[in-house]
Amino acid sequence: MSASPPDKGRKGPPHLRAVAAGGGAPARHEDPDAILRRLEWTVIRRLDGLLQGDYRTLFRAFGLDLADLREYQLHDDVRHIDWNVTARLQTPYVREFHADREVTAWFLLDLSGSVDFGSGQVRKRMLSTELTAVLGRLLTRHGNRIGAILYSDKVDTVIPAGGGRRHVLQILDRILKPAATGGHTETNLGELLEKAQSAIKRRAVVFVVSDFISTPGWARGLALLARRHEIVAVRLYDPLEMELPDLGLIVMQDAETGEQLFVDTHDARFRREFAAAAARREAALHSALAEAGVDCLELATDDDLVDALMRFTILRKRRSQLAAGVTVPTHR
Repeated sequence: MSASPPDKGRKGPPHLRAVAAGGGAPARHEDPDAILRRLEWTVIRRLDGLLQGDYRTLFRAFGLDLADLREYQLHDDVRHIDWNVTARLQTPYVREFHADREVTAWFLLDLSGSVDFGSGQVRKRMLSTELTAVLGRLLTRHGNRIGAILYSDKVDTVIPAGGGRRHVLQILDRILKPAATGGHTETNLGELLEKAQSAIKRRAVVFVVSDFISTPGWARGLALLARRHEIVAVRLYDPLEMELPDLGLIVMQDAETGEQLFVDTHDARFRREFAAAAARREAALHSALAEAGVDCLELATDDDLVDALMRFTILRKRRSQLAAGVTVPTHR
């Protein structure tokens, strides 16, 4: 069994690492078409019934061309207020845009060593693959385009935006092929985000799919990307990375550097320190995403994908309503 210790001796806040070697979820061996057909039947059909065609909430994107200015009205999105005009006229004015008929979406996929972990039946890597397949197919079947940038221990693939089912299969095929790596290196998400800034020319919806286990400094790149694009952070995690059960003596290994540590998980103090390190990392992550103004879809390896996407859709609807000053009822 392998799990994640508090990451001591590194610069920046403690990180948690996990590996699949020697335990965890077995790798699935499916070809891209089989994966997509399975998801079309088990996930996309369910989403069709639940969303009833309301995909705009999930893939919220804004028009690029300013159409007009008008006075603010009740329920308008306050993010569209033109503050310069408002200050000059002493009356709130909002910008109206021409809606884009086509949405372009990009998937920034972290395929580094730590995403190969899963303590149950699903690894984070497969979770990333299935999410990309589902969102990619939902987009392309409505005439939209998707592209992808893949990172292993470096940015190794850029797949230009394209449309259609075949293009989704091309991206899945590349995800499933193991990339040649230069050995044990730590993830640097900053490199992936920097590449996205130069590769994505037009405004797009950008899904950053990662466990966000990285060397420090990536938050600035995310904030810069969010100035131009609609960003959704998809945070992958495994429950075992949050809290360790009492498993007795185990070997823990850093999935990216290969460093190993023999620990006694029966030690209650060690388990408390592990959970505290995880909590600190959680707080730092959510703070960075909030500062960048980025929505976050939390996706665990034991999650039902449909349920997770529906939770996220409801969250985005509520945020839009609150931004517009609409009272949102709460349910117990």
